[in-house]
Amino acid sequence: MTALLDWYDRRRRDLPWRSTRDPFKVWISEIMLQQTRVQTAIPYYQSFLRRFPDVETLAAASVEEVLASWSGLGYYRRARQLHRAAVEIVAAGGGFPATAEDLQKLPGIGPYTAAAVASIAFGEVVAVLDGNVERLLCRWLACTEDPKRAAVRRQLAAAAESMLDRCRPGDSNQALMELGATVCRPTKPGCHECPLEHGCRGRRGGDPESYPIRRRRRQVERLEISVAVVFRRRKLLLFRRSQDSDVLPGMWELPNVPRCASRNHIEAALGRRYGGCWTLSEAASRLRHAITYRSIVMHVHEAVFEAGESVAEGPEAVWADAAGRARLATSSMVEKAVAELTNRRR
Repeated sequence: MTALLDWYDRRRRDLPWRSTRDPFKVWISEIMLQQTRVQTAIPYYQSFLRRFPDVETLAAASVEEVLASWSGLGYYRRARQLHRAAVEIVAAGGGFPATAEDLQKLPGIGPYTAAAVASIAFGEVVAVLDGNVERLLCRWLACTEDPKRAAVRRQLAAAAESMLDRCRPGDSNQALMELGATVCRPTKPGCHECPLEHGCRGRRGGDPESYPIRRRRRQVERLEISVAVVFRRRKLLLFRRSQDSDVLPGMWELPNVPRCASRNHIEAALGRRYGGCWTLSEAASRLRHAITYRSIVMHVHEAVFEAGESVAEGPEAVWADAAGRARLATSSMVEKAVAELTNRRR
């Protein structure tokens, strides 16, 4: 569609990954943009590539190093699979798979990511279906069925492919994604700005926002925890989560337990989980944090920890200053709690 590419050439945002067709860099950007806003991803993309400029460097790093560079970006399974895929690529000779079919054989690469990398980096004529494109096409077709159904997805994919310019498939895909992100928005779509306005059935029907049909969201799990912040000579006490944990496996975290009725109960619970003796400050800051479908309320206490004569065997622990924490795989909860405690001291 000429109108779509003309619009894209005039209106596309200046994003760092759009200046390259290097498959490694395109791949990194697409993995980061899964479940992450563009403006959030940009600094992580730039710093990640400074640390890991190519697939060989990424494969040679430890998972711990990769997770540390990913810290704060969330959805850490993406980083683990990214590392696994890099190891597999290098083990196979270092050549990046050039087709969507072959890309999907790698860990963490599904149909959307494979199509994006194959079309942008290698010029394969294959359509992408991310959330933005899915919404745009449901409106374009006035689709009243669940877009997650296999038959409906085939219909949407065929529509997307019909819009591809065979000479510029990567740009066509990026144009559809850009249009969905900036014009065909979930609410208040800018139909008057859209190059596809005149062919859009949802627009003609007068209610484009009614497409796609709403799906029931997963119920939010609400958690309330007490968090202990222990500093000793400017170093912070952190513990490593079990690799079997269903939340942030293997990540370093502040010691925490489910919220109890009193400080005495919290201190006892910390002792049972981590060993040693704990003394918590009376005052606690109340912070909110979200991880996927979990909404967490953190009650942050400054604390004192004493190992005592004998400590029950527990999770791996470390004392880390700010520079040390930057090298560890930590969740953004850690620095959020530290920043709150620092501000309270001031």
